[in-house]
Amino acid sequence: MAEHVGPTTELLWGRHYAAVRPDHFSVTYQINPYMDITVQPDVELAARQWEGLVGLLGGLGARVEVLPPRPDSPDMVYAMNLGFALGGERSRVVMSHMRYPERRLETETASRWFAAAGFDPAYVGQGAIGPHLEAGDAFPFAGSLVVGFGPRTEKLALEHLAVELAVRVVGVEIVHPAMYHLDLAFCPLDDRSALVCLDAFAESSQAALLALVPEPIVITEAEALTFCANSVVVGRTIVMPACPERVRGELEAAGFEIVLTNVSEFHKAGGSIRCLTNPLDIELGRDLTRRIGGEVVLPAA
Repeated sequence: MAEHVGPTTELLWGRHYAAVRPDHFSVTYQINPYMDITVQPDVELAARQWEGLVGLLGGLGARVEVLPPRPDSPDMVYAMNLGFALGGERSRVVMSHMRYPERRLETETASRWFAAAGFDPAYVGQGAIGPHLEAGDAFPFAGSLVVGFGPRTEKLALEHLAVELAVRVVGVEIVHPAMYHLDLAFCPLDDRSALVCLDAFAESSQAALLALVPEPIVITEAEALTFCANSVVVGRTIVMPACPERVRGELEAAGFEIVLTNVSEFHKAGGSIRCLTNPLDIELGRDLTRRIGGEVVLPAA
């Protein structure tokens, strides 16, 4: 169990989200180990689970903006991967360039929505021909942007992201096939702690994460595969799809309240609560430190 020392500050983001209704959610292709086109989600149950999540977040004081879905984009419900947004004085969003072409149409609709909502859309590199970047691989922590690379986001995208946003990017290499996005293995909790599944990362990246997070709550591979790291945090409340008892003990000892909500239908396509929600209230100066020209820190070989 992690030893918690000194005062902590709640996350300054996580109270304003974008989400996409699951009106066209289905499994029509296979791009991750969870997808099986012979196992389809129950559409009505998925809708109820989605509504329950949105209502729960609203009850905790979080605001949820709803984007229109595309009939030809069944994975668009996983709003986390539409783009990495920064709010505040100069609101902007770095749109994702998806690794798999099956998901690339989503960002066309999302880009228009972000622009109408006051965010300035941009792309890493040269948009559709630039390096792949998926926003589920990026989280602010300790003034830096932690970005996973490997299965979905390309290493080259980290440099572009650092320059575009003028921030320090800490790259971590993901090697686990079932934790293909950072949001399946890393969940910031406050300014000192995060859920971390070391099994998802190359050995050098494991060390980098442990050096970055003062008080990590390390979860096992089996625990991570319950989607427990794919959770969202509102203040000191963690909204989770599942919470193994050992993990619950560590979180409660750290002063967090755990609220469970069932989103099992969305697990059939490889996503959970974090995947269904995209934070819009991350800001430079509060959550990320501005750096002239940006900077990329990669794990030692």
